Amino acid sequence: MYIKRYSVAAFILMAVVGWYVYAYITHETMMIDLFGIPTPSLSIALLVVIPVFALYVASVLHMSFYSVVSGLKNRRTDKDYEKILDSIVDAYLGKTNRKHNFKTPAFTLFGELLDHSTVFPNKNIVLDGDDERSKKINAILEKIEKIKNGEVVDLKPYSLALDNALVVQNTRNMYKKGDLSSEEILSHSNKYVKDFCKEVYVDYVEKAPVGGIDKYKEFLSKEAMFVILGRVNADENTLEISNEALMTLFINLDLTKQDYIKSSQITSGGMNPDQRIKLFETISNGRDEATDAYLFTLFDLEMLPPAYALLDISQPNEYQNFKAYRALKESNQYFSIDLFI
Repeated sequence: MYIKRYSVAAFILMAVVGWYVYAYITHETMMIDLFGIPTPSLSIALLVVIPVFALYVASVLHMSFYSVVSGLKNRRTDKDYEKILDSIVDAYLGKTNRKHNFKTPAFTLFGELLDHSTVFPNKNIVLDGDDERSKKINAILEKIEKIKNGEVVDLKPYSLALDNALVVQNTRNMYKKGDLSSEEILSHSNKYVKDFCKEVYVDYVEKAPVGGIDKYKEFLSKEAMFVILGRVNADENTLEISNEALMTLFINLDLTKQDYIKSSQITSGGMNPDQRIKLFETISNGRDEATDAYLFTLFDLEMLPPAYALLDISQPNEYQNFKAYRALKESNQYFSIDLFI
């Protein structure tokens, strides 16, 4: 409402009405008895203007009231708009346990959706405008894009959790750039998520001694185990490790039948045959899913008598692939054992 303009127009109207009554209708005065109290004698023109002025005052009070109410609504809307921008920023950052309280119904619904969503920009977005709101969001989008491109940025001002996807990727970028070593990460594992430590451990065991492998074995994965097995008696980064030490590693892994077979295949390149046979024999004694790997090892090393003996005591429906391989060998048909696993 333009109260100033309204007031100017109202006063002009009152002046015109008063002048018209005084100039063209009457110059007389009148005394009014107000609740038994006589009032001074006033011009009739003035008495005509007084109700118009009262109406003006009432209308101004009415407009002022709704102007204040409208201002409060606009203020709540502005505050909710600021909060929705914070919600968008938090959604871009992937923050957890977000809760923003809104005052307006429209923003409450939108905010509730954002507080339970993670938003990923599909390209490098740059918002137009030099206001603080645009700058704030642009700064976030720029950092996200840099992290996606393998760069390292400062995320400390945003107080993100250790398992936040951006934090993990940013730390991974630091590691790949050489700003962090695998030893630093594993020795301060409480600062990083376990899955990332497992990734680093795979790289670490490529050159680590037996003591180092055992020290951080809580981060052992089957990928790391394959790397360790590949180093046993290898030409480069040779690792001399006993079956007992290997067993302490195997016991911490939940491997499938195919994982055990792959483990045997990896050891075929450098591990001593006697050590290899003994390793998978010991594992198969404790885990049935490793028996296929033990049979594969025996056939791969042409240790046929113990392999045949194991097949003879098995159930008719067990190890059909190895029994087929034995039948072919007995018929003087020679194939690679790798075709039967």
